[in-house]
Parts: sequence; structure tokens; C-alpha cells
Amino acid sequence: MKRVALFADVQNLYYTVRQVHGCHLDYAALWADVARRGQIVEAYAYAIERGDPRQQQFQQILRNLGFDVKLKPFILRADGSAKGDWDVGITIDVLDAALRVDEVVLASGDGDFAILLDKVRDSFGVATTVYGVAELTAQALVRAADRFVPIEGELLLRH
Repeated sequence: MKRVALFADVQNLYYTVRQVHGCHLDYAALWADVARRGQIVEAYAYAIERGDPRQQQFQQILRNLGFDVKLKPFILRADGSAKGDWDVGITIDVLDAALRVDEVVLASGDGDFAILLDKVRDSFGVATTVYGVAELTAQALVRAADRFVPIEGELLLRH
């Protein structure tokens, strides 16, 4: 069976799914969809810690699904802008996992990851799949992936 590593860019997914679909990603449906492609041997969800009880409950749901939840503190700068970017952490973890798996699945629409997927495929021979909101996923990322899965339909959590 194919060994798969799953990486979820929680902040990117939250904002893109909400903006286009007006709801949330169903992480259980995402997990089930990825699991149909192979055995998920590693799964990481990258989020920002704000100390909010609802957010902590959501993080526990992710853990219960099988994700290793990685948190960074929410930082509010003096100018009012916020910092909470996981790009470097995700990149390091993807490159590390590429040594052990047959496929890397990235749930994000962030075009900064296009070069990462090119590297994973070219240097490690690992297949790459991207899950993202079609309207807001960078075309460079779609092109870099072996397979693009739009987040829509059954992958959405409708209230």
C-alpha cells in the first residue's frame, strides 16, 4: 500500500474555504479522501494558538482524527498586523517526510509551496497532491502538483 504524508495549512484553508464557500473544511472528509489513496503514515496540521477555547476544541478534533497539531503563538505587531506563518515549518516537515513516503499531500492554496513540490518530485521521486479552493489556489501550485483536488462538495462542512 502507498505510504502517504498529509500536511494541512489550517490558516490558509480556514480563510480560503470561508471566503469562497461560506463554511468550513470537513477535516474528517479530507482524511477519508486522502486515506482512499493509501495509508496515511504521517499527518500534520499547522495552526496559530490564540488561547481561544473553541479553537482548542477544534485542535483536539484534529488530534482525534490522527493529525499531529503544530502550534505557533499568534503575534500582533505594534503596527496592528499579525504574524503566524508556518511556511518554513511546513517546508522542513515535507522535505523530511519525503524520505519516508510515496506521496505528499498538501492542503493549502499558497503558491509559495510550488517550488517545494517541484523539489519533492524531482529530488525524491515522490508524488504530490494538492487540495485547495480552486478559485484561490495559486496556479503555480496547481501546476507543480501531480494532482489537484478542489475543495468543494463532500469536503465541506455545512452547518
